[in-house]
Amino acid sequence: MTSHVTEVELEDLLRQALHATGTGARWAVEADEMWCRVAPLAGTRREQGWKLHLSATAASAPAVLAKALGVLLRERSGFKFARSLEQVSALNSRATPRGSSGKFITVYPRSDAEAAALAQELHGATAGLAGPRILSDQPYAVRSLVHYRYGSFVGRRRLSDDGLLVWFIEDPDGNPVEDKRTGQYSPPPWAECPFPAAVPVAPRGGDATSRPVVLGGRFAVREAIRQTNKGGVYRGSDARTGAGVVIKEARPHVEGDASGGDVRDWLRAEARTLEKLKGTGLAPEAVALFEHGGHLFLAQDEVPGVTLRTWVAEHFRDVGGERYRADAMAQVVRLVDLVAAAHARGLVLRDFTPGNVMVRPDGELRLIDLELAVLEDETALPTRVGTPGFSAPERLADAPVHATADYYSLGATACFVLAGKVPNLLPEEPAGRAAEQRLAAWLTACTGPLRLPDGVVDMILGLMRDDPAERWDPSAAREALRRADGTAPPRGAAGASGRAVARAAAGPVRDGGAPDETVAGLVDHLVESMTPADDRRLWPVSTLAGESDPCTVQQGAAGVLAVLTRYFTLTGDARMPGLLSTAGHWIADRADRSSPRPGLHFGGRGTAWALYDAGRAIDDRRLTEHALTLALAPQQVTPHHDITHGTAGSGLAALHLWQRTGDARFADLAVDAADRLTAAAQREPGGVGWAVPGEADSPEGGKRYLGFAHGTAGIGCFLLAAAALSRRPEHRDLAVEIGEDLVTHAVRTGEAAQWPAQSGDVPTAPYWCHGSAGIGTFLVRLWQTTGDERFGDLARRSTHAVRERASRAALTQCHGLAGNGDLLLDMADATGDPVHRETAGELAGLVLAERTHRQGQVVFPNEYGDVSTSWSDGSAGILAFLLRIRHGGPRHWTVEQPG
Repeated sequence: MTSHVTEVELEDLLRQALHATGTGARWAVEADEMWCRVAPLAGTRREQGWKLHLSATAASAPAVLAKALGVLLRERSGFKFARSLEQVSALNSRATPRGSSGKFITVYPRSDAEAAALAQELHGATAGLAGPRILSDQPYAVRSLVHYRYGSFVGRRRLSDDGLLVWFIEDPDGNPVEDKRTGQYSPPPWAECPFPAAVPVAPRGGDATSRPVVLGGRFAVREAIRQTNKGGVYRGSDARTGAGVVIKEARPHVEGDASGGDVRDWLRAEARTLEKLKGTGLAPEAVALFEHGGHLFLAQDEVPGVTLRTWVAEHFRDVGGERYRADAMAQVVRLVDLVAAAHARGLVLRDFTPGNVMVRPDGELRLIDLELAVLEDETALPTRVGTPGFSAPERLADAPVHATADYYSLGATACFVLAGKVPNLLPEEPAGRAAEQRLAAWLTACTGPLRLPDGVVDMILGLMRDDPAERWDPSAAREALRRADGTAPPRGAAGASGRAVARAAAGPVRDGGAPDETVAGLVDHLVESMTPADDRRLWPVSTLAGESDPCTVQQGAAGVLAVLTRYFTLTGDARMPGLLSTAGHWIADRADRSSPRPGLHFGGRGTAWALYDAGRAIDDRRLTEHALTLALAPQQVTPHHDITHGTAGSGLAALHLWQRTGDARFADLAVDAADRLTAAAQREPGGVGWAVPGEADSPEGGKRYLGFAHGTAGIGCFLLAAAALSRRPEHRDLAVEIGEDLVTHAVRTGEAAQWPAQSGDVPTAPYWCHGSAGIGTFLVRLWQTTGDERFGDLARRSTHAVRERASRAALTQCHGLAGNGDLLLDMADATGDPVHRETAGELAGLVLAERTHRQGQVVFPNEYGDVSTSWSDGSAGILAFLLRIRHGGPRHWTVEQPG
C-alpha cells in the first residue's frame, strides 16, 4: 500500500473485501465525514459491553484495515473505521484528547466470548504493523494494535447533576453510570474481563501503595507537569547527582507521517539542539536521552521559575495596572534580547511562545521545549505544527525555515505580555481586511485600558507584518522600545499613518453604543444559522467545554431566544415574529415539562422565562401557556443551591414570572426558594455558604464558591430581591451577611477589588462566573438597598478590576467582556457616573475589534476559538451587551427591585 491512499480508496478496501468474500448481502454500510460504519443486517447490537479498538498510523492504516477486514467480515459483529488517512492522522495528533486518540477501528462484539475470540484473531492478523498505544484501553498483548475497554455501544446520553450531557452505561441494577473516556484504562468494578491478562494493568494515578516511578534506571519521577497525547512532561530528580530534572516523553507513532517519522524525531532534534547550546545560558542543558518501555525520554536540567504564560497570568492577577505596565515593558526588552541571542547562534526557534519561555526567580529568561528549533547546519523536520496566534501564518503552511517567522512570534509574545492575550482574529469569508489591519484595530482599542505607548504598538505591528520580508528584526524592535513615547517610530513602520488605519478599522462606537452594522450582522448570523428541522440543536454551539440540554439558557436555544426577543422589542424587525414563534415552539416541543431540572441557566424555569417573554412579545398565547406549565411543573431534586443550576436560579425565574403575570403561585415559589436557602445556609469560620454535597454526582461536590454563577453572590442577589417580596427580615439579613463575607474576602490591589473562587484560594479572573464582575453585580444592588458605603466602594473597585484586565479577557458573557460590560452598565445606572458608561464603551471597542465578517454576517470567537451562538459563550451573549450599551434597559436574567 502506498501512502497516497485517499478516503475513497480506503472505503474501496471494504468494497473489495465484501466482493471477495461474497458477504456484501450481510452488511449495511453507512458513512459520514469521520467514520465508515459497517453493521450486520441480521441481529441487534448490544447497548454496552467489552469493545475492541485497533490503532494504526497514516502509513499502516491501509494494511491494518485490510488485515482486520479479513477477520471481521467472517463474523457478525459490527464495526467502524476512520474514513481517510487525514482522519487517521488527526486521531494520532499530539492535540487529540488522550481519551479518544488512536482509535482507527472500533469493533462491537455480540458477546464477551466473541470479544475474546476476535481480539485473538485480530492480534494475530495485524502483528508487526505499526500503531500507537490507545491510552483509554488495555492492550491485548505487548506491542499489539488490539486494545479493549468496557463501554457503551450506542449513543446513550443523560444530563449529569451539572447539567451537561454525558455518555452512560448501566450497572447490574440498571442504574446509570457515566462512561468516562479518559486517558487511563478504568473498567467498572462489576465488569468481568474476558481477556487473558497478557499485559499488567497500570495502577491508577494517586495510588498510595504504588512505588515511585524510576525511568531509565536513573530518574525518579516526582510529579507530572502535564499529560498530552504525545506523552507526559514530568518533574523529578537524577539519582546520580540529586539535581532536579524535567523529563519529556515521546510516544511512538504520535504525529506520525507517511515516512514513519513521529514525535520521537522531534525529541531527538531537541536533544541535539540543547547539546549545541550547552554553556550559552539560553536553554537548559540536556542530561540524557534514553528509551524506557518503548517510549523515548529526554531528561534536562530543571529551570527554576514559571513559564512566561504563568508569569503574565499571575502578574495580571496580583499587581495593579501601573506596576504591571512597568514590569511588562521590562519583560518585553528581555524577550527581544533572547530572540536576538538565539539568532546570533544560528538558531531558528519555529515555536516561540509564552509557554516555551521560562522566567527565573531572578527575572532572567530561558528557552524551553525546543523540539521544533533548527540550527543552521541541520535539515528541519517538515511540519505544519505550531501554536495558533503565535506561529507566523507561513509557518503553519510549512514554509521554508526563516528567521522572519520568529520575528512574528516575538511580536505576538510581546503582545501577550503587554496586553494579556493575542486577539483571535478568525478568517474572514470572503477574504477581507488584512490581518495586520485587524490587529492594528485591536491594539488601538487596547490603548484606552492599557495606555500603551504608541511606539510599543508600532513595534508589535512591525514584528507581525503579514509580509515576512517587511517584518522588523530584533534590532528595530529595540529601537522602538527605546523610543516608546512614539515620537520617532523607526523605519517607517506603523507610526501615525498606521494608527490612523487602525482607528478607521475599529469602526465608530456611536453614543457609547455598538455600530449598527455590527448588530445587524450579528442578528443576520443568528437568523441564518437557525435550523428548526434539526431535532438536536436549534442553533450551533461549541461543545468543547461540554454539551448541555439544547433548550436551556446557558448553551441552548432559550438563551438565543431571549436576546432576539429583546432585539425585536427594541427594533421591531419584521423578521422576528415568525422566527420567535418558530424558535419558541421548537423549544416548547422539547422542553421537559414532566420533571424539569432546577436552576436558571441550566434549568426549566430559565427556559420558561425566555418562552414567556417571547410569547408576550409576539402575542402567542399558546407559547405563554407552554411557558407557565413548564415553570409550574414540580422540579427534580437538586444538590445545587446556586443561580445557574439550583434553588436560587429557580427562585429568581419565579420572581420574574410573578412580576410579569401577577400570579401568586410564582410569588409562593420564590418565597419558598428563599426559605429553603435560608434553612440550608451553612456557617463556618470562612463565612456563610452553601456547599454542593460531597456525595453528589458532580465534580463540584464539597465546594463553597463566592461568585455569582455558582456561589454566594448570586444567591445573595436572589435573596435581596426575594426579601422585597416576602418582607421577611431573615431573607434580607442573609443577603447582608453574604455581603459582609464578601467584604472580608475581598483582595484590594491598587484601586481594584478581586475575589478568590473559594475562600483561601488566590484571586480569580474578574468575570461574571466567579470573579469581580459577578460579585460587583450583587454588591451594587446591596449598596442600593442598604446604603452601606462599604458595599458601594467594593462595587466601584470591581469596575477597576474589570477595566485593568479588559485586554486579557475573552468576549463572552460568562468569562468575558460582555458580562463584564454589563457590570459597568449596572454601575452607570446605579450611580449616574458617566465614567462607567465610558468604560463600557472601551470594552465594546475591544469586542468589536475581534469581529469577523463571513458572507455578510458578523461572528465572534469564543474563548476556545470556536464560533458559537449561545448565551454563555457565544454571539447571543455578546449581542445582549451591545444592544444594552446602544439602547439601555435592564440586564438580562435579573429582576428589578420594587421601588
